[in-house]
Amino acid sequence: MAAASDGTRIVVVGGFTADGSTVPTAEVFDPETATWSAAPDLPVAANHPMAAGLDGTVYVLGGYAGPGLSDPTDRVFAFREGRWREIAPMPEARAAGGAAAVGGRLYVAGGVGPEGLAEAMFVFDPVTGTWSSMDGPPTGREHLGVAGASGRVFVVGGRTGGIGTNLNAAEVLDVESGRWATLPGMPTPRGGIAAAAANGFVVAPGGEADVAFAEAEAFDLDRVRWLALPLMPTPRHGLGVVAVGDVVYTIAGGPVPGLSVSNVVEAIDLSSLR
Repeated sequence: MAAASDGTRIVVVGGFTADGSTVPTAEVFDPETATWSAAPDLPVAANHPMAAGLDGTVYVLGGYAGPGLSDPTDRVFAFREGRWREIAPMPEARAAGGAAAVGGRLYVAGGVGPEGLAEAMFVFDPVTGTWSSMDGPPTGREHLGVAGASGRVFVVGGRTGGIGTNLNAAEVLDVESGRWATLPGMPTPRGGIAAAAANGFVVAPGGEADVAFAEAEAFDLDRVRWLALPLMPTPRHGLGVVAVGDVVYTIAGGPVPGLSVSNVVEAIDLSSLR
Protein backbone atom coordinates (compact mmCIF):
# COMPACT_ATOMS: atom_id res chain seq x y z
CA MET A 1 0.00 0.00 0.00
CA ALA A 2 0.94 3.66 -0.04
CA ALA A 3 0.49 6.36 2.56
CA ALA A 4 1.00 10.12 2.70
CA SER A 5 -0.18 13.12 4.68
CA ASP A 6 -2.17 16.13 3.54
CA GLY A 7 -0.52 18.07 6.34
CA THR A 8 -2.79 17.04 9.19
CA ARG A 9 -4.24 13.63 8.26
CA ILE A 10 -2.79 10.45 6.77
CA VAL A 11 -4.30 8.84 3.67
CA VAL A 12 -3.64 5.10 3.18
CA VAL A 13 -4.51 3.64 -0.21
CA GLY A 14 -4.28 0.50 -2.33
CA GLY A 15 -2.23 -2.61 -1.64
CA PHE A 16 -3.04 -6.27 -1.16
CA THR A 17 -5.57 -8.10 0.96
CA ALA A 18 -4.70 -11.43 2.61
CA ASP A 19 -5.96 -13.42 -0.39
CA GLY A 20 -3.61 -11.55 -2.75
CA SER A 21 -6.26 -9.32 -4.30
CA THR A 22 -5.18 -5.84 -5.40
CA VAL A 23 -7.57 -3.26 -3.97
CA PRO A 24 -8.50 0.42 -4.44
CA THR A 25 -9.34 0.89 -0.75
CA ALA A 26 -8.62 4.31 0.77
CA GLU A 27 -8.80 5.17 4.47
CA VAL A 28 -7.92 8.29 6.44
CA PHE A 29 -6.28 8.49 9.87
CA ASP A 30 -6.62 11.61 12.01
CA PRO A 31 -3.68 11.72 14.45
CA GLU A 32 -5.35 14.37 16.60
CA THR A 33 -8.33 12.14 17.42
CA ALA A 34 -6.63 8.79 16.75
CA THR A 35 -9.58 7.76 14.59
CA TRP A 36 -9.99 6.18 11.16
CA SER A 37 -12.59 6.98 8.52
CA ALA A 38 -13.36 5.55 5.11
CA ALA A 39 -12.56 7.57 2.00
CA PRO A 40 -13.78 7.07 -1.57
CA ASP A 41 -11.92 4.28 -3.29
CA LEU A 42 -9.02 5.10 -5.55
CA PRO A 43 -10.49 5.09 -9.08
CA VAL A 44 -8.34 2.06 -9.94
CA ALA A 45 -6.95 -0.76 -7.81
CA ALA A 46 -3.18 -0.67 -7.34
CA ASN A 47 -0.51 -2.42 -5.32
CA HIS A 48 2.98 -0.99 -4.81
CA PRO A 49 1.93 2.57 -5.75
CA MET A 50 3.84 5.65 -4.62
CA ALA A 51 2.34 8.52 -2.63
CA ALA A 52 3.30 11.98 -1.42
CA GLY A 53 1.55 15.00 0.04
CA LEU A 54 1.96 18.53 -1.32
CA ASP A 55 0.09 21.70 -0.32
CA GLY A 56 -2.85 19.86 1.21
CA THR A 57 -3.21 17.32 -1.61
CA VAL A 58 -2.22 13.66 -1.47
CA TYR A 59 -0.95 12.29 -4.78
CA VAL A 60 -1.02 8.55 -5.55
CA LEU A 61 1.18 7.53 -8.44
CA GLY A 62 1.47 4.39 -10.52
CA GLY A 63 1.74 0.93 -9.00
CA TYR A 64 0.77 -2.48 -10.33
CA ALA A 65 -2.82 -3.06 -11.40
CA GLY A 66 -2.29 -6.80 -10.92
CA PRO A 67 -2.82 -9.62 -10.61
CA GLY A 68 0.20 -9.63 -8.37
CA LEU A 69 3.25 -7.74 -9.59
CA SER A 70 1.97 -7.26 -13.14
CA ASP A 71 0.50 -4.54 -15.34
CA PRO A 72 2.34 -1.44 -14.05
CA THR A 73 0.54 1.82 -14.64
CA ASP A 74 1.44 5.45 -15.29
CA ARG A 75 -1.83 6.86 -13.91
CA VAL A 76 -1.79 9.52 -11.20
CA PHE A 77 -4.59 10.64 -8.88
CA ALA A 78 -4.89 13.58 -6.50
CA PHE A 79 -6.99 13.45 -3.31
CA ARG A 80 -8.25 16.71 -1.85
CA GLU A 81 -11.36 17.67 0.14
CA GLY A 82 -12.59 14.08 0.11
CA ARG A 83 -12.48 13.63 -3.67
CA TRP A 84 -10.17 11.99 -6.20
CA ARG A 85 -9.30 13.51 -9.55
CA GLU A 86 -7.00 12.15 -12.23
CA ILE A 87 -4.10 14.30 -13.36
CA ALA A 88 -1.52 13.97 -16.13
CA PRO A 89 0.11 10.52 -16.24
CA MET A 90 3.78 9.95 -15.53
CA PRO A 91 6.10 9.74 -18.56
CA GLU A 92 6.01 5.95 -18.22
CA ALA A 93 4.61 3.27 -15.94
CA ARG A 94 6.28 2.96 -12.54
CA ALA A 95 5.77 0.77 -9.46
CA ALA A 96 7.55 -0.08 -6.20
CA GLY A 97 9.41 3.23 -6.09
CA GLY A 98 9.01 6.20 -3.80
CA ALA A 99 7.76 9.77 -3.99
CA ALA A 100 8.48 12.99 -2.12
CA ALA A 101 7.55 16.66 -2.32
CA VAL A 102 10.34 19.27 -2.34
CA GLY A 103 10.20 22.90 -3.35
CA GLY A 104 6.63 22.75 -4.59
CA ARG A 105 7.23 19.79 -6.91
CA LEU A 106 6.77 16.02 -6.71
CA TYR A 107 9.71 13.69 -7.29
CA VAL A 108 9.29 9.99 -8.13
CA ALA A 109 12.47 7.97 -7.61
CA GLY A 110 13.52 4.36 -8.04
CA GLY A 111 11.14 1.48 -8.60
CA VAL A 112 10.38 -0.66 -11.62
CA GLY A 113 9.60 0.63 -15.11
CA PRO A 114 8.68 -1.15 -18.35
CA GLU A 115 12.26 -2.35 -18.87
CA GLY A 116 13.25 -3.24 -15.30
CA LEU A 117 14.82 -1.08 -12.63
CA ALA A 118 14.01 2.54 -13.37
CA GLU A 119 16.83 4.91 -14.31
CA ALA A 120 15.00 8.23 -14.67
CA MET A 121 13.43 10.33 -11.96
CA PHE A 122 10.09 11.96 -12.78
CA VAL A 123 9.24 15.48 -11.64
CA PHE A 124 5.71 16.92 -11.53
CA ASP A 125 5.00 20.64 -11.41
CA PRO A 126 1.46 21.13 -10.09
CA VAL A 127 1.43 24.75 -11.27
CA THR A 128 1.80 23.82 -14.94
CA GLY A 129 0.36 20.31 -14.58
CA THR A 130 3.31 18.86 -16.50
CA TRP A 131 5.94 16.16 -15.99
CA SER A 132 9.65 16.20 -16.77
CA SER A 133 12.43 13.65 -16.40
CA MET A 134 15.93 13.84 -14.95
CA ASP A 135 18.67 11.46 -13.88
CA GLY A 136 17.51 9.12 -11.14
CA PRO A 137 19.46 7.86 -8.12
CA PRO A 138 22.95 6.56 -8.98
CA THR A 139 22.02 3.19 -7.46
CA GLY A 140 19.04 1.64 -9.24
CA ARG A 141 16.65 -0.11 -6.85
CA GLU A 142 13.07 -0.81 -5.93
CA HIS A 143 11.19 -1.16 -2.63
CA LEU A 144 13.22 1.78 -1.28
CA GLY A 145 12.56 4.68 1.03
CA VAL A 146 12.18 8.20 -0.39
CA ALA A 147 11.72 11.39 1.62
CA GLY A 148 12.06 15.12 1.06
CA ALA A 149 13.63 17.66 3.41
CA SER A 150 15.66 20.88 3.31
CA GLY A 151 15.50 21.25 -0.48
CA ARG A 152 16.69 17.70 -1.03
CA VAL A 153 15.33 14.29 -2.02
CA PHE A 154 16.73 11.40 0.02
CA VAL A 155 16.66 7.82 -1.29
CA VAL A 156 17.64 5.08 1.15
CA GLY A 157 17.84 1.30 1.17
CA GLY A 158 15.84 -0.82 -1.22
CA ARG A 159 16.73 -3.88 -3.26
CA THR A 160 17.62 -4.83 -6.82
CA GLY A 161 15.23 -7.78 -7.13
CA GLY A 162 14.07 -10.44 -4.68
CA ILE A 163 14.26 -10.17 -0.92
CA GLY A 164 17.84 -11.48 -0.91
CA THR A 165 19.14 -8.40 -2.75
CA ASN A 166 18.81 -5.77 -0.02
CA LEU A 167 21.02 -2.66 -0.17
CA ASN A 168 22.27 -0.12 2.34
CA ALA A 169 22.78 2.57 -0.33
CA ALA A 170 21.81 6.12 0.64
CA GLU A 171 21.89 9.02 -1.81
CA VAL A 172 20.60 12.58 -1.95
CA LEU A 173 19.55 14.96 -4.70
CA ASP A 174 19.93 18.71 -4.30
CA VAL A 175 16.95 19.86 -6.33
CA GLU A 176 18.40 23.33 -7.00
CA SER A 177 21.64 22.07 -8.54
CA GLY A 178 20.19 18.81 -9.89
CA ARG A 179 23.20 16.90 -8.54
CA TRP A 180 23.26 13.60 -6.69
CA ALA A 181 25.63 12.85 -3.82
CA THR A 182 26.40 9.67 -1.89
CA LEU A 183 25.61 9.51 1.84
CA PRO A 184 26.89 7.12 4.50
CA GLY A 185 25.20 3.76 4.00
CA MET A 186 22.38 2.58 6.22
CA PRO A 187 23.66 0.46 9.12
CA THR A 188 21.29 -2.37 8.14
CA PRO A 189 20.75 -3.22 4.45
CA ARG A 190 16.98 -3.37 4.00
CA GLY A 191 14.44 -3.46 1.19
CA GLY A 192 10.68 -3.40 1.42
CA ILE A 193 10.88 -0.17 3.40
CA ALA A 194 9.53 3.36 3.23
CA ALA A 195 10.83 6.62 4.67
CA ALA A 196 9.69 9.96 6.06
CA ALA A 197 11.37 13.16 7.18
CA ALA A 198 10.74 14.77 10.58
CA ASN A 199 12.64 17.11 12.94
CA GLY A 200 15.81 17.07 10.84
CA PHE A 201 15.91 13.29 10.37
CA VAL A 202 15.05 10.88 7.57
CA VAL A 203 13.53 7.81 9.22
CA ALA A 204 13.59 4.39 7.51
CA PRO A 205 11.86 1.57 9.42
CA GLY A 206 11.05 -2.05 8.57
CA GLY A 207 11.92 -4.25 5.62
CA GLU A 208 12.26 -7.95 4.89
CA ALA A 209 14.84 -10.67 4.28
CA ASP A 210 14.50 -14.11 5.89
CA VAL A 211 12.34 -12.34 8.47
CA ALA A 212 10.59 -9.00 8.69
CA PHE A 213 12.77 -6.30 10.21
CA ALA A 214 11.96 -4.38 13.37
CA GLU A 215 14.92 -2.04 12.79
CA ALA A 216 14.25 1.67 12.50
CA GLU A 217 17.19 3.88 11.59
CA ALA A 218 17.33 7.65 11.23
CA PHE A 219 19.71 9.78 9.18
CA ASP A 220 20.67 13.01 10.95
CA LEU A 221 20.75 15.75 8.30
CA ASP A 222 22.89 18.08 10.43
CA ARG A 223 25.48 15.56 11.65
CA VAL A 224 25.43 13.50 8.42
CA ARG A 225 25.24 10.19 10.25
CA TRP A 226 22.83 7.36 10.99
CA LEU A 227 21.53 6.43 14.41
CA ALA A 228 19.46 3.50 15.60
CA LEU A 229 15.99 4.24 16.92
CA PRO A 230 14.12 1.87 19.24
CA LEU A 231 12.95 -1.23 17.41
CA MET A 232 9.41 -1.19 16.07
CA PRO A 233 7.20 -3.23 18.41
CA THR A 234 5.83 -5.07 15.35
CA PRO A 235 8.34 -5.99 12.60
CA ARG A 236 6.90 -5.26 9.13
CA HIS A 237 7.74 -4.77 5.47
CA GLY A 238 5.77 -3.04 2.72
CA LEU A 239 4.52 -0.60 5.33
CA GLY A 240 3.47 3.03 5.11
CA VAL A 241 5.78 5.52 6.83
CA VAL A 242 4.40 9.04 7.28
CA ALA A 243 5.45 12.03 9.38
CA VAL A 244 2.97 14.50 10.86
CA GLY A 245 4.93 17.14 12.74
CA ASP A 246 7.67 15.42 14.74
CA VAL A 247 5.80 12.11 14.94
CA VAL A 248 6.52 9.28 12.48
CA TYR A 249 3.77 6.71 11.95
CA THR A 250 4.34 3.17 10.66
CA ILE A 251 1.17 1.75 9.14
CA ALA A 252 0.07 -1.76 8.13
CA GLY A 253 2.54 -3.87 6.09
CA GLY A 254 3.44 -7.54 6.31
CA PRO A 255 4.67 -9.11 9.59
CA VAL A 256 6.36 -12.03 7.79
CA PRO A 257 8.22 -12.07 4.45
CA GLY A 258 6.15 -12.33 1.29
CA LEU A 259 2.41 -11.77 1.15
CA SER A 260 1.14 -11.06 4.65
CA VAL A 261 -1.00 -8.30 6.07
CA SER A 262 -1.43 -6.30 9.25
CA ASN A 263 -3.59 -3.46 10.52
CA VAL A 264 -1.01 -2.34 13.11
CA VAL A 265 -0.25 1.37 13.51
CA GLU A 266 2.70 2.42 15.66
CA ALA A 267 4.38 5.79 16.14
CA ILE A 268 7.56 7.37 17.46
CA ASP A 269 7.95 10.98 18.54
CA LEU A 270 11.30 12.44 17.41
CA SER A 271 11.00 15.74 19.27
CA SER A 272 13.38 14.58 21.99
CA LEU A 273 16.20 13.96 19.50
CA ARG A 274 17.01 17.69 19.28
